[in-house]
Amino acid sequence: MEIQEHVPLAPYTTFGVGGPARWFAHANTEADVAEAVAWAEARDLPLFVLGGGSNLLVPDSGYTGVVLQVDLRGMAKDQPSFPQFWVGAGEPWDNLVDFAISTNCAGIECLAGIPGSTGGTPVQNVGAYGQEVAQTIQQVRVYDRERHEFRWLSHADCRFRYRESLFNTTARGRYIVTSVEFSLTPGGKPTLTYAELRERFAGKPEPTLGEVAAAVREIRQSKGMLLVDGDPDCRSAGSFFKNPVVSLEQAQGVAAAAGLRLEQMRHWPAGDGSMKLPAAWLLEHAGFVKGYGEGQVRISSKHTLALTNRGGAHYVDVLAFQQEIVAGVERKFGVRLEREPVTLE
Repeated sequence: MEIQEHVPLAPYTTFGVGGPARWFAHANTEADVAEAVAWAEARDLPLFVLGGGSNLLVPDSGYTGVVLQVDLRGMAKDQPSFPQFWVGAGEPWDNLVDFAISTNCAGIECLAGIPGSTGGTPVQNVGAYGQEVAQTIQQVRVYDRERHEFRWLSHADCRFRYRESLFNTTARGRYIVTSVEFSLTPGGKPTLTYAELRERFAGKPEPTLGEVAAAVREIRQSKGMLLVDGDPDCRSAGSFFKNPVVSLEQAQGVAAAAGLRLEQMRHWPAGDGSMKLPAAWLLEHAGFVKGYGEGQVRISSKHTLALTNRGGAHYVDVLAFQQEIVAGVERKFGVRLEREPVTLE
């Protein structure tokens, strides 16, 4: 396995900002992963695992340690009637969606068009349009950097929650995902719980999995959330802020600040009496609307939650714009938004 030096990282991210990696390793096998970890440990260097770069911001100074790009490929399914899919961490996520649809297996059709690699999906518990990967993940194959061994973690081990897992919370940095086992539903019906999808297919025959996936991709493209060459709204890290989970009292306060009753505002139960609020709604009602901004970083003209690099942006520009939005929403509603993309630190 080759270790490269001073490799620019901006091209490896969908946002397109950031400096170089001091050291860069590309892993095509599990043996490569173990070798890269050992190489970094022998030199007492920090190590960061890079997937598809769709949820990543890189500081302008770059990274002084080792960036390991995990690019293990391949997808396998035993038999047509079996629900299990085994997928390499480096396999582009949308390839798996198409593969599942081609075998008439339901469970991830609403996650079509999401950029990035399959190995990154359990880390963030990726979700959209009424589905989350946690609903389908059976187990995750990892390299345990503490035990220096490969092992499988069960669904329960992964501790999935909204946009969270073991991998990005209590055990951040310990595990490197090398493959994922999914359990889908052969012959299952598509999920149509998301309002925009229900409206699109209202009054029509039940859509196929492929038709739902195509509709999701069309919706994502209309919002600048599908990677399309030449579209400046696509140079983003996807949804930049998480939908906040607040107490019932806080949700009522948010509604009151907007001159509404809670039942007049979109919200969802989040368990234990708490409520999940739409971050996009909070931004818009705090004055941060589509197209907002005058610098190199602006809100997408198609989607309120996407911050975009209009060309030549730097990491410090992203931070400044993020802080402006967070402060404005907190001032208006008393809710502090959390960023969804991670920072290479």
